[in-house]
Parts: sequence; structure tokens; C-alpha cells
Amino acid sequence: MRPVDASELLALGAYEEIRERFRARILEEKRRRRVALGANMTAVFENRDTVLFQIQEMLRTERITAPAAVQHEIDTYNTLVPGQDELCLTLFVEYTDKDERERMLVALAGMEERVTLSVDGERVRGAPEQRGERTDRTTAVHYFKFHLGPELAARVRGGAAAVALEIDHAAYRAEAPLTGATLESLRADLA
Repeated sequence: MRPVDASELLALGAYEEIRERFRARILEEKRRRRVALGANMTAVFENRDTVLFQIQEMLRTERITAPAAVQHEIDTYNTLVPGQDELCLTLFVEYTDKDERERMLVALAGMEERVTLSVDGERVRGAPEQRGERTDRTTAVHYFKFHLGPELAARVRGGAAAVALEIDHAAYRAEAPLTGATLESLRADLA
């Protein structure tokens, strides 16, 4: 997938004019790409459109217009655009109770190394994008790239592979088979 380029971004006023339609389309796309990983984690597989939306929303929310600042947002979020034979996702750790969330963010330290994508039982460890220094706790939002390589990517594209997202950490274990619209959208990403 081609990264987002500054020439594709709309100025704030122009974005406001189309925002509701664009937002509705992307939210529907994200719905198809969202996977519950147990009761307290959700993953969203990213693609070029979801990244373009995120950049436009950041520019809008922060009122960013300076070219260098715009480029910073592009560079930051383009890391989530999958490359050839890759899938990318954002993983959210979701606990509604503040005290439980704080306790679990400590308990889940190191979880970044325990997230895998399984294709016909063959596991590919997610390469976490580190933002900031590691501490004795984890964060509520994580970014991963799964480098499938040509063979596994071809299996996913072919449509017959069993694909699942997994986390195997002492404080949290879950597996989510990918099916239907989610798998269909990932096959399109790998095409």
C-alpha cells in the first residue's frame, strides 16, 4: 500500500465540508476491521484509508496547518500503512473502571511481545511500534505490524486459510478467529 502523501490532504475548511460523509464511510470500514480480543481488548486492522482519516482528524482537532507539523503527523501515522505482505493493527486495552485499568496496565507489562497472528496455525509475532520508553507497565494503545511474507500472505489472499489474532500473556489470554468482512478486507489489503 502506498503511504499517504501531503498532496492528498484537504485544508481544514475543505475537510469540514466533507467530514461527515468521509467519517461515516471510514467508521463503517473500521467496523468491518474491528476484532474483539477477549473481553478487554479490541484490535482494528489499519489500511491507507483509516490512516488518511486519522491524519485528517488530528489536523482538524489540533488545528494543525504549519507544513512541518502536518508532515510530522503524516510521518507518524504512515507507519500504520501496511507494506507488501504486511498487516498492521492498533490494539486497545479497554477497562472501564479506572482502578482496574491501572492495575491491569501494570499486570500486562510486556504484552507487546505476546501478540501473534496465526495463519493455518503458523504464528507470526506482531512487531510492536515503540512510542516512548518501556517501563514497568504497558500502555492502553499499541501499534503492531505483522510481516507475513509472500507465502502466508498468499494463503490469506487465497481465502481458505484459518486466520486468528492471539494474545498469550500471563495476565491475559485470548484468541479471535478472523471471519467474514474482516477477513475479506484483509485479503484486499494483501492484494
